[in-house]
Amino acid sequence: MRAHLSLAALALCAASRLSAQDVPADSARVADPPRQRAGISIGDSRGVTGLRINYRDTRLVRVDGVNITIWSPVGEPTGVVNGLALGLPVTGAREITGLATGLFGVGASQNVTGIGVAPVGLGAGGDLRGLMVGGLGAGAGGEIVGIAIGGLGAGAGGGVRALAIGGLGVGSGGRTEGVLLGGLGVGSGGDLRGLAVGGLGAGAGGSLTGIALGGLGVGAAGDVTGLTIGGLGVGGGGAVTGISIGGLGVGSGASLRGLQVAAGGVGAPRIGGITIGGLGIGAADIAGVAISGGYLRVKDGTLRGVGTGAYTRIDGTQRGLTIGILNRAERLHGVQIGVLNYAANRPAGLRWLPVVGWSFGEE
Repeated sequence: MRAHLSLAALALCAASRLSAQDVPADSARVADPPRQRAGISIGDSRGVTGLRINYRDTRLVRVDGVNITIWSPVGEPTGVVNGLALGLPVTGAREITGLATGLFGVGASQNVTGIGVAPVGLGAGGDLRGLMVGGLGAGAGGEIVGIAIGGLGAGAGGGVRALAIGGLGVGSGGRTEGVLLGGLGVGSGGDLRGLAVGGLGAGAGGSLTGIALGGLGVGAAGDVTGLTIGGLGVGGGGAVTGISIGGLGVGSGASLRGLQVAAGGVGAPRIGGITIGGLGIGAADIAGVAISGGYLRVKDGTLRGVGTGAYTRIDGTQRGLTIGILNRAERLHGVQIGVLNYAANRPAGLRWLPVVGWSFGEE
């Protein structure tokens, strides 16, 4: 009898352990049948292949299919959603691949890949890759790659390689490439390459290459290459090469080469090509054609080519032609045309000449 009782007790213990293993840890929190891994999950389950509906995620692991939530996750979003992530009004996960949308917003602690649409805001701590549209804004802590549209702005802490449109602006902390349109401005902490249009301005912390248009100005800390137009001005800390048009001025910390046009002034240590300055042009060296309506000055260097201005002052060497009201050269190897023409290297009695002055001799 005792043996039979002992066997029965062992059988009950074994059945109890088997039952505990069969019931998943989530069973007290979700309306899933035991061991359901596919189908419909209602509640805060760890994941499902199929449809999952939950108020607010706390421990999501993976959903392959559709994940519908009422509110944003508790703490930092976790888990992976492959398929549709739908927020009523917001949703989030660690990684979302597919279609992510919400009545208000969508967020991911890492990446969103595919299509993201949110009437208020769309953001990722990592990258946004694909088509991303945020009613107010679209932002990424990493990169934006693809197409990004933000009602107020689109920006990335890393780089941008995209068609990016921001109602107020588009910005990047790193390298920026593509077509960038900002209602107020476009800015890049690194290099900027492509087409950049900013209502007020476009600028780069590195080099700028391509076409850049700014209502007030266009500038870069490094080199500027291409077509640049600034309502007030265009400037580069390095060499500026191509076509540069500035309402008030065009300037460079190194050199200007190509076509430079400004209603005000143009200045750089070295200028080459065709330069037009309404008020003035200044450089240490000029090569090409420099047309100024006011003051033309070459300081200590050389003018090679043609220069004009009401007053042309060559403190170094002139090799070519100057045309102005008053022309002055320290060392003239060319021709001056103006009311008065001065060359310090002509004989003492001929240093001032009216109408035409010339010198082709040694200094």
